[in-house]
Amino acid sequence: MVKVFAIAKSVVTDAIRRKVLWIVVAFSAVLAMTIPALPSYGVGVADAVFREVAIALMYAAALVMALSLAVTRIPNEIERRTVFNVIARDVRRWQYVFATWLGMFVVLGVMLLAFTAVTVGIGVINYQVAMWRLFEASLAVWLEVGVVMAFAVMLSSSFGPITAAVGALAFAFIGHAFVTLLNLPELARAPWYIPNLEVFNVINPVAHGNGYGLVYGLGMVLAFLAWVSLLLLAGSVIFSKRDL
Repeated sequence: MVKVFAIAKSVVTDAIRRKVLWIVVAFSAVLAMTIPALPSYGVGVADAVFREVAIALMYAAALVMALSLAVTRIPNEIERRTVFNVIARDVRRWQYVFATWLGMFVVLGVMLLAFTAVTVGIGVINYQVAMWRLFEASLAVWLEVGVVMAFAVMLSSSFGPITAAVGALAFAFIGHAFVTLLNLPELARAPWYIPNLEVFNVINPVAHGNGYGLVYGLGMVLAFLAWVSLLLLAGSVIFSKRDL
């Protein structure tokens, strides 16, 4: 695991150096600050509406940053031939794939933590209410986008950035629309139903309710672990068969 953590650390360092993390956080924070000024709510935005829009911005920002990192890392490493230096140090290809995802997942978590903290502060300033439940939403977004990121890493181990980005976006859309499109029963919305990404959609309980419970949160974590394990395993197999 020492090699995995070393590669993951280099991914984090590279993301910080590219400033993608902070640009997305700053841009999203500016958008969050404008929510109370929306012309559709001339007398002010209700707390629930603020939380709902903030969660949507949170998800969009996380997805943009995740894809900008996930679809380019492995193809760029191969193009610059720096991947050969890593593999030559007795690093297995599955370790490289997993470490690449892990580093980006950490960066994603830092971005979401910073964005959520800024958003909570904006909520306190405008509504005098500390909306701590937004951290529950950020956890759900972190897990879901981590899954999408794993899918993007899997695709990028064989395809170029554009194909990987389009495929990951299609995966995210289908993952949410799967139950509705096939008219599946309510059981299919449970956390353990793997093809369904809708389990990570917590806008209603967080924005308009009292949040979700511990059991539901554990269900999300289990679904996340199942998704990521399968996708990274597939990505490792694909990458191991690639002729470098």
